Amino acid sequence: MLPKIRIKELKPSNLKGGYLIDGFPSVGFTSAIATESMIHTSEFELVGIIDSDSFPPISVIKEGTPNFPTRIFVNENLKVGVFLSYLTLDQSLHREVAETMLDWAKKHEIGLIVSSVAVKSSDGNEEMRGIGNTDSARAKVREAGLKVLEHGTVPGIPAILLNEGSVTGQDVIVIIFQTDGRGPDFKSSARLCSVMSQLIPGASCNISSLQKEAKKAEELIKETEKESKYLKDSMYR
Repeated sequence: MLPKIRIKELKPSNLKGGYLIDGFPSVGFTSAIATESMIHTSEFELVGIIDSDSFPPISVIKEGTPNFPTRIFVNENLKVGVFLSYLTLDQSLHREVAETMLDWAKKHEIGLIVSSVAVKSSDGNEEMRGIGNTDSARAKVREAGLKVLEHGTVPGIPAILLNEGSVTGQDVIVIIFQTDGRGPDFKSSARLCSVMSQLIPGASCNISSLQKEAKKAEELIKETEKESKYLKDSMYR
């Protein structure tokens, strides 16, 4: 049995009726970069860390300061929480991560969880779609100007959020975007950040600074991926 995922909250947060963003990378790093950009654009503060014995033992150094690679940020004025991660997790951890996120959302009385997943595409199609797990979530997708995904499959952490959330009554929206899968895509990150802003009142993305933040985030994520890949085979076999 895999060790439990642990959340250590550094300070209390009031997010009742608010939002939670899933910033775990899926295919490529667009989700993590878009989430990182939103954190830097708005006034978010670090409120917790997420760790597990199954996570690669990595410290992310930013401006000379060590950081856990998976952290929780909150903007209480906007009622928005973010699970931000530089780790691309093995699929054996996806269910536990998603269930941990759902438990945290329930504890903090979150109204809507917003996640995203990349679909590999090389045809240049930039259309984004949304899927909601409840009638109210699907209504929010349409209000944001997104087409609702009528048929298809969603993998990984977003899939568990959709399925389990529909059982417990937790509203979840997953944004589906296109990527070539070759690494961070500034255009996809900017569009994803903008769509998340449409779903979350008051949230914003400074597109002019996104490219700079995307480059910094890309370097950190790539370095984290490089350092952790040597550990994965021994950790998950």
